Amino acid sequence: MSTDTAAILTTLEQSQDAWNRGDGAAYGACFTADATDVTFVGTVYHGAEEIGRAHQALFEGFLKGTRLLLEVLDVRLHGPDTAVVVTRGDVVKGKRARKPRKIATYTLVRDAGQWRIAAVQKTQRKPLMEAISFKLQPTTAPTTP
Repeated sequence: MSTDTAAILTTLEQSQDAWNRGDGAAYGACFTADATDVTFVGTVYHGAEEIGRAHQALFEGFLKGTRLLLEVLDVRLHGPDTAVVVTRGDVVKGKRARKPRKIATYTLVRDAGQWRIAAVQKTQRKPLMEAISFKLQPTTAPTTP
């Protein structure tokens, strides 16, 4: 694993840890000043400050006591200062375990020597719809899960 890949994974782990602690400021600090966060419900947040502020309110409300599950599926470096990371994950409450239902695509950039999240877009998977699509049009199925 390259040094950059390890640093990218560390940034994602820091965002996950901040979420799990309910720390909006620390979560926002993982993003660039001009970042974009598109939630799975379609809300768009702009900038580290807004992302941190909004998530703190969420951590004190709807997302109180939740944990962010995050499994990295793919890391691709695009030049020396940009990476795209695809993850599978979910937000859970309590100790309840379940198969992650969301996919997120992160774009990270080297910002003042540190990797930060410049953009993230989260999508909730619809396995039934995928199965129907793949049954009706088998050539649309991806070659890797």
